[in-house]
Amino acid sequence: MPDSVPLSSLLLPGTHDTMAFYGWPISQCQSLATPLAVQLQSGIRVIDIRLAVVQSRLIAYHGIYPQRASFQDILSTLHTFLTTPATCRETIVMSIKQEDYEKTSPVLFSELVHQEILRGPGGRDMWFLGNRVPRLGEVRGKVVMFSRFGGDGAGWEGGLEGMGMHPTIWPDSRKSGFTWQCKDTLVRTQDWYNIPSFLSIPEKTDLAAEILLPPADSPPFPTLAISYFSASSVPLAFPPTVARGFGWPRFGLGVEGVNGRLGSWLLRQFSGQTPAFEDEKLASRRHTVLGNITSEVRIRGWTLLDFYRDPEDSGIMPLLVECNYRGRKVGEEGWQ
Repeated sequence: MPDSVPLSSLLLPGTHDTMAFYGWPISQCQSLATPLAVQLQSGIRVIDIRLAVVQSRLIAYHGIYPQRASFQDILSTLHTFLTTPATCRETIVMSIKQEDYEKTSPVLFSELVHQEILRGPGGRDMWFLGNRVPRLGEVRGKVVMFSRFGGDGAGWEGGLEGMGMHPTIWPDSRKSGFTWQCKDTLVRTQDWYNIPSFLSIPEKTDLAAEILLPPADSPPFPTLAISYFSASSVPLAFPPTVARGFGWPRFGLGVEGVNGRLGSWLLRQFSGQTPAFEDEKLASRRHTVLGNITSEVRIRGWTLLDFYRDPEDSGIMPLLVECNYRGRKVGEEGWQ
């Protein structure tokens, strides 16, 4: 990828609740076989870190379940990845969110994140903390902060302008998605996670996938899509069920999960096929975006998945990476 490309012009595979390996079936979102180091080697470039304060230290948490890894463990794994010769020109986006807001004040949480970053492996030099979408050349070998915490930015150099990309809003589980501004970039976000049951898996997948296509109105400014393919509800849609499905859907017995449906969606986009069940609105949108059916579709954004290796072992990762090699237009989006 050329250094001139902004991160908004790439398809970056990611994991939702990256460190949630325990608490099955309610809180577990990733397989024990895919610790953080394995995720990075698999091609994961956006990580979603949820933290709580335990004895004045930051520990990975998901809801009420501790995830047996400290923030320093996470930083150490990232530092090793970003200083190893084979991967030292990669970049990682890290979303950080507070899980214990009912027990720990946001001010203390923000202060501890700041302290542990400065004291951790690589220190301040390992981080890009500007509140904007950087170009790839600016952040090779670095972690890009995406701060879903911080209040008014007290204690950070530059306040909110010095603690990474900082969402101005984050409505809880808004089905229609939402937008917010990060300097000159419009960030389109889909994070509908509280689905009624596994019967909503098809709709969940369609909404999360559609946002990866260019906006129909082709705005004259950069856009970034951030899409969470994760969802959960009790008792009929635990995270493993939503991601993996159940039964034998290829034989018509069971329900196909979000990951399998996303893989099929990507293959259809690559081949220019229009699914028979696509409604009139989506068909019109596809025509607006693609025009001639022989045009290469442009799929961009940051995709956060649960159990990303399922349903076929790492089958979806090459499809996500392939999106970066299709739909390029010289002179646009930083492509040379």
